[in-house]
Amino acid sequence: MATRTIIFSFVFAMMMSFTVFCSARIYKVGDSEGWTAKDDVYYAWAEADHKEFHVGDSLVFEYDPNINDVTHVSGSLEYEFCDYSSPKAVYNTGHDVVTLTKPGFHYFITSNQAQCVLGQKLEVLVIHDPSRPVPPPPPSKILPDGKTYKVGNSQGWKVYDDIDFYNKWSEEKQFHVGDTLLFEYDNEVNDVYEISGDLEFITCDSTSPVSVHKTGQDLVRLTKSGVHYFVTSHSGYCEAGLKLQVIVGPLPEAVAFSSFPKKVDLSAMERLNNWLKTFKH
Repeated sequence: MATRTIIFSFVFAMMMSFTVFCSARIYKVGDSEGWTAKDDVYYAWAEADHKEFHVGDSLVFEYDPNINDVTHVSGSLEYEFCDYSSPKAVYNTGHDVVTLTKPGFHYFITSNQAQCVLGQKLEVLVIHDPSRPVPPPPPSKILPDGKTYKVGNSQGWKVYDDIDFYNKWSEEKQFHVGDTLLFEYDNEVNDVYEISGDLEFITCDSTSPVSVHKTGQDLVRLTKSGVHYFVTSHSGYCEAGLKLQVIVGPLPEAVAFSSFPKKVDLSAMERLNNWLKTFKH
């Protein structure tokens, strides 16, 4: 009887945990219209249907990435004046899933300032509920596990005496889609900005980043082939060589083992050996 009671209690606890875990909600920002420029539409959207955003909930932003993005800014002032110069994070895939991992106010704008001024910005108040654990964010793409490279090796993302250090570090490696870069650094004085082009890389221009990382231990998944550029926004550090360019190749093709013969034709091998022996005599 005691064993049955323990088993029942365990199953009940597991069911309750599963129910709580699955209680996190996913909200598509703007509903069917998505993330676009419309006056006050996102204030009304956040208020409609008595929405309550909790830690662990996710926001889905859908939009045209050719003319738009999602910029997570740090405060109400940046939100009010559409100031995207020092973002907490930048998303630009066109289908971004942002998991709300901290309580408090969160502010999202577009860096397309004309559209931001027209009303393309969102403010949400996130409530912390201790009974709801934070689920991991859903992956944006399913990619095979690749290699993980710690940028700068043991000493991490820092300025080295050799201004060409990161160029040499990158040239020694072959990067592929699915690989991951690990940036480790002191986030009190440093950061990682992924930028879009060669000119920005040469001139250390971080004003229009593709993405921004500031945790001090950033894992950046390489999801597209081509050239990727990373710099620090810290004045003087980038000019001193703290910038990285990596060339990412496509997914490595799997070896088609089925194309190989399952048996070795030993008789053919014997004939070859016999033929070679004729040259030794």
